[in-house]
Amino acid sequence: MSTLQSVMVRPESTILEALQVIESGTLQIALVVDDRKVLLGTITDGDIRRGLLRGESLNSSVTTILNNNPITAKMSDSHDYIFSLMKRKQLRQIPVVDYEGRVVKLELLDRIISTDKRDNWVVLMAGGLGSRLGALTKDTPKPLLRINNKPILEIILENFIASGFHRFYISINYKWEMIQDYFGDGSRWGVEIRYLHEKERLGTAGSLSLIKDKPQESLLVINGDLLTKVDFQHLLDYHNDMNAIATMCVRDYELQVPYGVIKVDSNKLTGIEEKPIQRYFINGGIYVIDPSVLEYIPSNTFFDMPTLFEQLIEKKRNTIVFPIREYWIDIGRLDDFERAAGEFAQVFA
Repeated sequence: MSTLQSVMVRPESTILEALQVIESGTLQIALVVDDRKVLLGTITDGDIRRGLLRGESLNSSVTTILNNNPITAKMSDSHDYIFSLMKRKQLRQIPVVDYEGRVVKLELLDRIISTDKRDNWVVLMAGGLGSRLGALTKDTPKPLLRINNKPILEIILENFIASGFHRFYISINYKWEMIQDYFGDGSRWGVEIRYLHEKERLGTAGSLSLIKDKPQESLLVINGDLLTKVDFQHLLDYHNDMNAIATMCVRDYELQVPYGVIKVDSNKLTGIEEKPIQRYFINGGIYVIDPSVLEYIPSNTFFDMPTLFEQLIEKKRNTIVFPIREYWIDIGRLDDFERAAGEFAQVFA
């Protein structure tokens, strides 16, 4: 049972059962949820004591004492925001819920104050040609293009380091010597960097077959041309709490039809929707995969992440998505690069 599940109780539970949950752990809270894990309320030791003082018994339902309007955080909220919220409200824990109100995490004040050191390996995909950037990548690989006088890949690396990660693989192919010369073994940042050298382009998943020692923990994989403020610790905890074998980060994408869309039934006009907006989820280029997933990746073969996920879905493995609400930009074209350069100071300062 995960730490999160251990503090969940159902609305039909008794106050005594909630008290046992609170006293058996170190989190000092019980989360009342329905069968879909939608948060109905929270219970603390103080709630129980106040209930007993007004005449409730230990056999009463938890619904008689729960706080049915608890302070919560959204998946997109940053550690800084949650920390400030905790300080304002004098809280030591805040449930984090998704867009449907389901509990995905319990954020703890102690965890925010002290960044945990994560032993998970992070794979930075830096082997692409960057051909859509034209002359910019003729002499320089895209991951070394500078924004605010710092290479894109270094910005990504330092974001992970700030979240407690210290073990990295960098997948390299195009102008690989320049990338390896710049980052070396990682000692300049106080981390460990190893390289996955693609003799031929292997795609966004194929290079993972070059990992010689099977990792013990889940791997985080990110394209080397993404700038984002995703909370990587939050992502990893979400993956673990959902007992997923693979998690894909996804982004909202809107597409507006520039015309009125006609609805018909046979030859009868039934309605007109003027310039409707279609909404989709798109692949965000950030993944978490369990070590067992590496067995699905063929050696020395071009193999992309979408193909890997399709195989896992076909085999009915537990694959999930993590919606990105934070800042995210894929630097694929020249206008993306210019936009990232213009937004960097405001977003990453």
